[in-house]
Amino acid sequence: MAPRTKMTYRRLGSSGLQLSVLSFGSWVSFDAQMKDDMALECMQAAYDGGCNFFDNAEAYAGGESEAIMGRVIKELGWSRQSYVLSSKFYWGVDGNLRNMRNTLNRKYLMQAINRSLERFQTDFLDLVFCHRPDPNTPIEETVWAMSDLIASGKVLYWGTSEWSADEIRAAWEIAERHHLRKPVMEQPQYNLFARDRVEKEYARLYEDIGLGTTIWSPLASGLLTGKYRGGVPQDSRGALAGYEWLQQRLTEPDTLAKVERLRPIADELGCSMAQLALAWCAANPRVSTVITGASRPSQVLENFESLAVIPLLTPEVMTRIDAAVA
Repeated sequence: MAPRTKMTYRRLGSSGLQLSVLSFGSWVSFDAQMKDDMALECMQAAYDGGCNFFDNAEAYAGGESEAIMGRVIKELGWSRQSYVLSSKFYWGVDGNLRNMRNTLNRKYLMQAINRSLERFQTDFLDLVFCHRPDPNTPIEETVWAMSDLIASGKVLYWGTSEWSADEIRAAWEIAERHHLRKPVMEQPQYNLFARDRVEKEYARLYEDIGLGTTIWSPLASGLLTGKYRGGVPQDSRGALAGYEWLQQRLTEPDTLAKVERLRPIADELGCSMAQLALAWCAANPRVSTVITGASRPSQVLENFESLAVIPLLTPEVMTRIDAAVA
C-alpha cells in the first residue's frame, strides 16, 4: 500500500539529478533488525511511495547491509534507471589491515568500490560519499581518486559526509584547479537537536559551490519520535548490542523534556511526532533529501505521510517548534 501523499523531488545541489524528498536508508536496521524478507517489504513500500534514493555504506553491518540491498533489488527486478543507489567509504571492512581502515587513500578507494559493486550486484553506484575526512591523506589524493572513479564509470557523482565546510571547499577548489570532478553533495546529520552544520557552517557553500545535502538521523536516532519517554523499548535501536552509547542520550531528562514539548504541536497538526520531525527537516530548502529508516513497512508509510505535514509548518508553527527545543 502506497502513502496517500504524492512524493516530491528536488535537485541534488547544482546537479541535474533529482532525488525524492524522502529517501530510504539501511543504517542500523539492515542485518541487525531485519534480514532480506523484511528489507524487501520495506524497500518495496518506499519505492511504491515514490522513493528513488536508497542509501547505504560499506561499513554498515560490515558490508552485509550492501549485500542485503543488492539481493533485494535483484529479486524485485527494478529497472536500474528507476532508482539512485549510494554507498560511503572510509571505515573499511578489513580488520586492522594497514591502508584499508579509516582512510581515503587511493589504494583503499580503488579497491573498496570494486568490492562494494560486487555486494550490490551492480555495475556502478550513482552516489559515493567519503564517509569521514581523513587527516592522514592529502585531500588532493582523495579528490584525484574520486574523480578517477567517475571517469571509470563506476561512480556517477561523489561527495562527502560529516566534512567541515573548509574541507569541502578545499576539495572543490582542488578539483576546480585541476579540472577534475567536483564534490556535489554532503551527508551531514540534521535534526532539531543537530542544526548548526547545515544551517550555519555550510551556509556559504550552497550558493558558492551549489552543495546538495542528503541528511541523516532526522529523528535523532528515534529520540524525536517520543518513544523513549518511558525508557528504552526492547525492540528499538537503543537496545541493540553495540549501541549502548545511545542509551544515555536517549534517556537524558532535559532532552526528553524538550521532546515532550513537541507533543502538543504534533497533536494540533494531527500528525505523529516522527512525522513532525521529518517534515521539519524537509521544510528546509537546503535539504535535498531526508534519509528515513524503518524496520517494518508500516513505519515506511507513516514516515512518508510526513509530506502532508510540510505545508502545515507555518512561520508561527516553526517558531513554536524552535521554542520547544531551545
